[in-house]
Amino acid sequence: MSLTHQALASSYQSLSSQVLASPGFGNEGVTFLAKGQMDWDRLGPTFTKALTSTLYMVSVTLLISAVLGLVLGMLLYTTREGGVLANKPVYWTLNVLVNFVRPIPFIILLTAIGPLTEVIAGSRIGTEAAIVGMVLAATFGAARIVEQNLVSIDPGVVEAAKAMGASPLRIIFSVIIPEALGPLILGFTFMFIAIVDMSAMAGYIGAGGLGDFAIVYGYRAFNDQVTWITVAVIIVIVQIAQLGGNWLAKKIMRR
Repeated sequence: MSLTHQALASSYQSLSSQVLASPGFGNEGVTFLAKGQMDWDRLGPTFTKALTSTLYMVSVTLLISAVLGLVLGMLLYTTREGGVLANKPVYWTLNVLVNFVRPIPFIILLTAIGPLTEVIAGSRIGTEAAIVGMVLAATFGAARIVEQNLVSIDPGVVEAAKAMGASPLRIIFSVIIPEALGPLILGFTFMFIAIVDMSAMAGYIGAGGLGDFAIVYGYRAFNDQVTWITVAVIIVIVQIAQLGGNWLAKKIMRR
């Protein structure tokens, strides 16, 4: 080994010893990193907080984006040619807007809308800031899902309502939404899963959550056990949502 390599190796060992012996690590930190064990006394409260943050972000985002996405998707469907509110300029504008926002990767969208986030949430970092970006991304995604589900409705049903003299609003609430309710529930179930995925990336702007927990205490600490436990919890959350959505949609479509 050359003198240069020996010097680098000696410096690395010295630095590693200093870091592991620092107050931030202590004996518990050395054991945790060396053996890759889950120290629940130390990580339990942090994990619980991360889980709570994820559920909060996902719930708020789903509630707001579901309403906004339903309205936007309904407008896309009803303003298209032959729709009950046919309006070509409105449809073209909304269609371009949705196509413009949807392809942007979420992590880039979070940074790109920084000024807007600061106006709405008062900051570009934190849970509220992440929710702004998540709502924006989820709304346009939900809008397209709603539109696609509504397009599958039998046009004859809508035409029959028109022939009976029903107003556009009556057709929307009495015909269109009831006819597509089952598929819409499945669509929003899919959106829930996508929002969980977004929440994992929200940790990059200080929002916390399970994704941030897995990166900080799993990946960066070389602890695969932390990472896989976090993955397992996320899978459980998604499975519960998927089973619940499937059950509710099936029950509605049997009526």
